[in-house]
Formats: sequence, structure tokens, C-alpha cells
Amino acid sequence: MDCYYHSNDLGKFGDMGKGNPVLWEKFMSYYSAVFAEGALTEREKVLIALGVAHAVQCPYCIDAYTQACLEKGSNTEEMTEAVHVACAIRGGASLVHGVQMRNVAEKLSM
Repeated sequence: MDCYYHSNDLGKFGDMGKGNPVLWEKFMSYYSAVFAEGALTEREKVLIALGVAHAVQCPYCIDAYTQACLEKGSNTEEMTEAVHVACAIRGGASLVHGVQMRNVAEKLSM
């Protein structure tokens, strides 16, 4: 079956630096700094990244951060909970935008 997402394409991520190596290096430097141990542990950061990956629905990120979580010592229960946190926030964001719908409906119903 043909599809847009091919898991082996994740390994080609570095190819994105070919078009503009200067910007790629800046991104990679920033990215590395973000995921370095700081106020949050590397393990906590990849759990956050896994949740965000699900919220933005990036299959490449889901693959990469699932692996990273396992490598940093997270288990399936913790990873599932991170996905549920992302789901709750994304769902809540959709619901709160319902206020906009209600505001417009009230205005137009007057």
C-alpha cells in the first residue's frame, strides 16, 4: 500500500541540512541544547516530546520519541500517561474554542 509516511524516512532527517547547512546547524545546536539535562531530566524531556508528538500527530516523532523514552528508562505505562496528557490538553483546547462558536452564535441570533 502506498502512503506518505515511510518509517525508513526518519533516517533521512539529516538530509534536510543539505539545502541550507548553516540553518541546519543552528537548528541542531538549538535542538541539542533543548534536550540536554537542565531543570528537567533528559527522561522528562523525551516524555514531554512524546506527548507533543502525539498532539501534533507526527508519526516520525512518535517513532523517535517512543524509542528515546525507552532508552531513557521510561516504561509503557508512563508513556501512555504522557499520551493521555497530550490528549486531554488537545481536547480541552478544542472545547475552549467552542466559546468562540457560542459567541458568534449568540451575536448572530440577536
